[in-house]
Amino acid sequence: MNRLLITMLALATALDAQSLDTVKVVEGPASRVSRLPAELEPFLKTTIRARVNGFIERMDADVGTQVHTGQTLGKLSAPELAAQIAAAESKVTEITARRAETEARLISARSTLERLREAARIPGVIAANELVVAENEVKALEASGAAVDSAANAAKTAIQPLRDMRSYLDITAPFDGIITQRFAHPGTLVGPGTTDTALYEAAQVSQLRLIIAVPEPAVSTVIRGTVVRFRVPAHSDQEFRGTVARIPPVLDTKTRSMAVEADVNNTNGALAPGMYAEVNWTSRTARRPMLVPPSAVAVTTARSFVIRVKSGKAEWVDVVKGNTAGDLIEVMGALVVGDEIIRRASDEIRPGSIIR
Repeated sequence: MNRLLITMLALATALDAQSLDTVKVVEGPASRVSRLPAELEPFLKTTIRARVNGFIERMDADVGTQVHTGQTLGKLSAPELAAQIAAAESKVTEITARRAETEARLISARSTLERLREAARIPGVIAANELVVAENEVKALEASGAAVDSAANAAKTAIQPLRDMRSYLDITAPFDGIITQRFAHPGTLVGPGTTDTALYEAAQVSQLRLIIAVPEPAVSTVIRGTVVRFRVPAHSDQEFRGTVARIPPVLDTKTRSMAVEADVNNTNGALAPGMYAEVNWTSRTARRPMLVPPSAVAVTTARSFVIRVKSGKAEWVDVVKGNTAGDLIEVMGALVVGDEIIRRASDEIRPGSIIR
């Protein structure tokens, strides 16, 4: 009876072994292409604000207006500033007149002193006290002239910031670009001392930044100057290109990805900031990955493994799954290319089972 039972179990095992299909571990390519999410942003972007307090006199640009560096976008009116400049200029004029008067008196006093000195060479012509008085008057006028010069310099220095502020009444574009938002209208009080300071938002869109979220495992493949290809939903039939230009030295701790920046030429205006993009990212590895069918990897609560057929017996080999490559999946473990494994692995196939 025992012999019959053993024979039946061996026959059942042989039948199961014959129904198992095996495949070989194959070597993957040295490079693979992954699709990474990305976003387009302006190359330059800024909010144009009022630098002095004033009322908006006019606004010369609106949303969508193409602007150039230094182009006038609007003008502010500041009557108080004009009054301050007029008062400062009047003070400079007054001090200049005082300096001219002091200079004339000094020239006269020096001339008188020279005549007295000539006369003093003849004894008894003038009193000694007269020469001392003349010298003291010249010194006093020289000191007065120096004080007036100092006051004039101070007045001129004080007026320059006011003149600079007057130039701020003209709102100008900081760079070549396009107006993307407008925040104010004529008659509005704006400036650093008000709650409203923003006038426009400008962006440079002839060149864009492509921000690519490169995952941590692919960070080592980031190389400056690499040309990347991408597509956007708005032009799904067209492929665009960018060049990796800036590589940050840190990763986002929340997403475990690096925000790599690529420069994109957008002179034709086909792309717009804010567009979502999908980048075909090519990763090259020094070691070629091993590929197996996904069904060849059995996963339990304790481990993931493939079942290798060695000397006609089943052998469990622990593996770690990687990226997918078409219909196959990368695995890392104690395998070599060419190993024969069971196509559909299961923990029901125990180690040591005979596989024919």
